[in-house]
Amino acid sequence: MTVSFVEYLATALFALAVIHTFSVPVFARLANKGGPNAGLWHLLSEVEAVFGVWAAVLVACMVLISGVGPAVAYVEASNFTEPAFVFVIMVVAASRPILVVVNRMVALLAGIMPMRRELSMYFVILSFVPLAGSFITEPAAMTLAALLLRDAYFRRQGQEGFKYMTLGVLFVNISIGGVLTAYAAPPVLMVANTFGWDTAYMATHFGWRAAVAVLFSAAAATFVCRRYLLDGTIGVDEAEQNRAPVPILVTLIHLAFLVGVVLSSHHMPIFMGLMLLFVGFAYAYSRYQNPLLIREGLMVGFFLAGLVVLGGLQKWWLQDLLGGLSPTVLYWGSAALTAITDNAALTYLGSLVEGTSETWRYMLVAGAVTGGGLTVIANAPNPAGFAILKNTFPDGAISPLKLLAAAAPPTLVAAVMFLI
Repeated sequence: MTVSFVEYLATALFALAVIHTFSVPVFARLANKGGPNAGLWHLLSEVEAVFGVWAAVLVACMVLISGVGPAVAYVEASNFTEPAFVFVIMVVAASRPILVVVNRMVALLAGIMPMRRELSMYFVILSFVPLAGSFITEPAAMTLAALLLRDAYFRRQGQEGFKYMTLGVLFVNISIGGVLTAYAAPPVLMVANTFGWDTAYMATHFGWRAAVAVLFSAAAATFVCRRYLLDGTIGVDEAEQNRAPVPILVTLIHLAFLVGVVLSSHHMPIFMGLMLLFVGFAYAYSRYQNPLLIREGLMVGFFLAGLVVLGGLQKWWLQDLLGGLSPTVLYWGSAALTAITDNAALTYLGSLVEGTSETWRYMLVAGAVTGGGLTVIANAPNPAGFAILKNTFPDGAISPLKLLAAAAPPTLVAAVMFLI
């Protein structure tokens, strides 16, 4: 296969984007110092803007090298359904009526557990909410879990270690918690039809292993953080308590929007149309709403769209690399590569390799979901969690290296289960 100069350039820019992602805290500190360039440093400190900015650089270079026509043709040929879906599901799932319902369900489940409520709430958010991602999709589960953690625990000052440990477990559990079905996890969705995997297959080969790993990691985090959890109180939004309750009909309509968006997740015109209807309805009944996460959702969508543009030109080296690995090496290689690419893109490229065995396919997907919590770019829902929680961390930025360290233990737990 002949590799073009544009493909080499795209790989170089992709590498720069990855380095930029790990350098975000540096730019955040520069922005906080003020000065004439504070605005530029602030832009460069936005994790959600990183890949979008470098994708824009790539497109500009393509225009200079190949002309406007080929550059536009490449962008138009890219599939932006996933970035658009993550944007829509973030806005809908974060609406007040949905959060009220989820809060009640989490509280009900926590109430039947034989432990203090401060511990059981934390455990449920880190375990059952990620597992629910197999049914409501991983981006929706990430949005709900991040909002619950932010309001209940992350608003407290300090305790940086607790926050990073929680974030690491959350990201890994979201990544593996969506494999109980064949439609909720992006890396599974990319290969399900090609490999002939249905929900029954996913539940029996991946699902039970993922469930055990999710519950174990959540329980371990709850045990390790028990002193911090018991010393504080679960955050309560006093303003929320003083607001009028959401009418049942409004709640049911919001749930219908959520279900409609999930069911139409592969059809952009449908879920975007539902989004427009939802925004209109939300503003018509604004007294029952929190501010919609429009900006946060757009920034996350911008991040993922940039990843699509840059990642679409990495086939020349990724596909050959994956095809030449034995199943066991493939598992660890897939988990490692996921941290610097995107697990959905990785499994899609792997599905193009011909003549693979069932064991090879299992290792490809298992490795991809195992490594999905290591970095912000490893799994499509991760930028949503970043956008919601980053302002609770020092300098308003999350250190990629600290996240990597925090995600390592639950990643190893997942590896043990998937390799049994």
